[in-house]
Amino acid sequence: MTSNLQQKIYVAGHRGMVGSAIVRNLQSLGYQNIIGRTRTELDLTNQAAVAEFFAAEKPDQVYLAAAKVGGIYANNTFPAEFIYDNLMVQGNVIHQAFSNGVKKLLFLGSSCIYPKLAPQPMNEDALLMGKLESTNEPYAIAKIAGIKMCESYNRQYGESHGVDYRSVMPTNLYGPGDNYHPENSHVIPALIRRFHEAKDGSAPEVLIWGTGTPKREFLYVDDMAAASVFVMNLDKATYDQHTDPMQSHINVGFGSDISIAELANAVSQAVGYQGKIGFDVTKPDGTPRKWMDSSRLNGLGWTPKVQLTEGLKQAYAEFLLGHRDA
Repeated sequence: MTSNLQQKIYVAGHRGMVGSAIVRNLQSLGYQNIIGRTRTELDLTNQAAVAEFFAAEKPDQVYLAAAKVGGIYANNTFPAEFIYDNLMVQGNVIHQAFSNGVKKLLFLGSSCIYPKLAPQPMNEDALLMGKLESTNEPYAIAKIAGIKMCESYNRQYGESHGVDYRSVMPTNLYGPGDNYHPENSHVIPALIRRFHEAKDGSAPEVLIWGTGTPKREFLYVDDMAAASVFVMNLDKATYDQHTDPMQSHINVGFGSDISIAELANAVSQAVGYQGKIGFDVTKPDGTPRKWMDSSRLNGLGWTPKVQLTEGLKQAYAEFLLGHRDA
């Protein structure tokens, strides 16, 4: 790995769960010139504002962790916002990075880019090989466009301008900075909140959406941040050796998955809930299984450190500090 601790690094989405974890990781490694802007300070969907920001700041590296995100309910309710906002953010940031001489950029996508019925575990080759899960298709399409935008700029401007834009696809993430909104959160924060409220209210049972049989993979967000910095700092020859110009993204997963029923039990234990767990089979399950093949990243020398049991304890501890509606 090569690094320059004095480089100016712009983390787009620095207050979000992933962006803030990337900032923590960079700081722990000694990077001293990290910049960010809040949504009120810089609207990334505003082309002129983003152009002005890049022209003024001239960062050396960009981590593109800004995105409009949400669970099944949010994706189903606001599909137009999910595709528009994410396409605009990605287009503006990637293009202005290029226009202002940024050579290194890391784009963060999502495991939802893969087909609903992709072979498990899902490797990078599965991209564009089948239909997407309908509940989050607009978000997935936007993320696929981000990957292809990075690849297109590499292909057109790699040799002439030294452009080296990379993409990482995380599995389901959880941990500090998560969103615990009762309707718009992902599965782990939603379960943490529900089990905590059930514990507080001495509820005899917690009902979980669906059958409990779908399987999911979960990665602690600080592990995702470490993987992001690791991939960004790989020398170009090594990165190119393990990727393809038109399939350059790298999966970042934990390495194994568990059923929603098993997850519910693990969260209830982390929270200390003593009641029963039931399943509302009238509610949708979503994708049957989402397990990432991370062998490409593992082969490059990176593996996660935080086990699910420990990660859930840390996530619940953070929830109790008052971030329930973050």
